[in-house]
Amino acid sequence: MDAKSGSTGTAVVDDGAGAARGALLLLVFAVAGALVALSLGVYGKVHEPTGRPLALLVGFTSLTPMKAWLATAAVVLVIFQVVSALWMYGRLPVKRQAPGYLSQLHRWSGSIAFVATLPVAYHCLWSLGYSTFDTRTALHSLFGCAFYGAFTTKMLALRANKMPNWALPVSGGLLFSLLVGAWATAALWYFTQSGVPLH
Repeated sequence: MDAKSGSTGTAVVDDGAGAARGALLLLVFAVAGALVALSLGVYGKVHEPTGRPLALLVGFTSLTPMKAWLATAAVVLVIFQVVSALWMYGRLPVKRQAPGYLSQLHRWSGSIAFVATLPVAYHCLWSLGYSTFDTRTALHSLFGCAFYGAFTTKMLALRANKMPNWALPVSGGLLFSLLVGAWATAALWYFTQSGVPLH
């Protein structure tokens, strides 16, 4: 039958066209995320690092502990995000259905985690710059910039229609991996050093 008949064949054509549009849109979002990551990296590289904090949160006496604890808080919240998402989508080996309020906690934990990363990223770029003097700092700088690019891609995809089914799980997994990578190459490394101040 032809495309105007409203037959099953038409639905297949429409679904195929919708999937193609969704994939193209996801590619556009990925490019936008890549541009964000690249822009942050370029700024961090060309900016002359100040070596001092713009401001310290109450309770902290130096820059590095503040960054380490804020990044750790963000990672803890993101781990909760991953677990709550798996529970809501029935991917955990538990029989109890996820409570209705869990979706709100999931959203709020993600928002708070992102806000916690902002002072860290700002001081990484403004105070310290994009560092490549050894493997650890090079990876940290790469993971940090890529995290915000992946965040941009995920947030755009989250609000778009007809995304591929794998788009959000993959972008969320990438976002989680990049944050953990940035944390492990800075905060975790810092906490494992002997004699460092913790506040």
